[in-house]
Amino acid sequence: MKNFAPLLKKISRLRILVIGDAMLDHYIWGNAHRISPEAPVPVVEVAQDTYVPGGAANVALNCTSLGAKTTLAGFMGKDEAGEQLRKLLRAAKIKTISTKGNGATIIKSRVILQHQQLCRLDREDLPEAYAIKAPAALRLLRKELAACDAVLFSDYAKGVVTEELINVIATEAKALGKFVALDPKPKRPIRFTNVDVISPNRMEAAQLAGLEWHPGRPFPAEEICRLIHEKYQVKHLVVTLSEDGLLLSTEGKIVKQIPTAAREVSDPSGCGDTSLAGLVLAIMAGAKLETAAHFANAAAGVVAGKLGTATVTPKELLAYVSRRS
Repeated sequence: MKNFAPLLKKISRLRILVIGDAMLDHYIWGNAHRISPEAPVPVVEVAQDTYVPGGAANVALNCTSLGAKTTLAGFMGKDEAGEQLRKLLRAAKIKTISTKGNGATIIKSRVILQHQQLCRLDREDLPEAYAIKAPAALRLLRKELAACDAVLFSDYAKGVVTEELINVIATEAKALGKFVALDPKPKRPIRFTNVDVISPNRMEAAQLAGLEWHPGRPFPAEEICRLIHEKYQVKHLVVTLSEDGLLLSTEGKIVKQIPTAAREVSDPSGCGDTSLAGLVLAIMAGAKLETAAHFANAAAGVVAGKLGTATVTPKELLAYVSRRS
């Protein structure tokens, strides 16, 4: 692997604007030694509760952890969870811009027993509660757009990221000469333009291409890359392939497939967020697509070895790469 130290130094001078579905990830850690007499389920003895930024907030946290100055724009309600999320982001020195909405802050609660996830409890409102009109968003974000080096849309299909929002903000960003990236969730059909790179997973890539594909069948990589380029005119496509690594495509043609960097996976939660943050930061620091993908892959490899939603620091990344060299 390459020496990423020079790249990390350049990343420390970058400013990134993340726009998307901010969440609060809640972990309930405990033990279970008996089955409930009320139902065939374990009785969990809670040891502790922990909270970390999730969704788009985790993407922003990863950008900051790797050294960039980061602003997060997303919905954070005036409720206990929203205050907790803002507090965590302030502690990480992430500037926040809360978009308008009337929903509750999105919370994902995971019950963890002996390092295994028992279940997940989601609290969220309908997407309409989190939507913001594009003209209002543009007024809110215009100053940040002018100051940033790149705009990164983190879409979890919760309502903040809409077709109108992407296109209005991306058009403004491109007019200012900014780099635009998108992590799409195509289960809600969205047409977009003026995006430099997208990073879907296999299923999302197939949906973007308009193809019906089922896991277990051969992945029609060449056709998918060609169709996505024809439909969206995105320069770079980076498809995350889980344990198979990353598929790189430029202008509709496959460049390379990079194997996964992770040797041991404790928890895949947040790996996509880390990979996306690393990819965009490396490209903005001047790396070519393949080098940026190796950087993103290594960053995700570090996070895959941690339990729960996590981030990677430059020190951890350099140590990880050194061990694998």
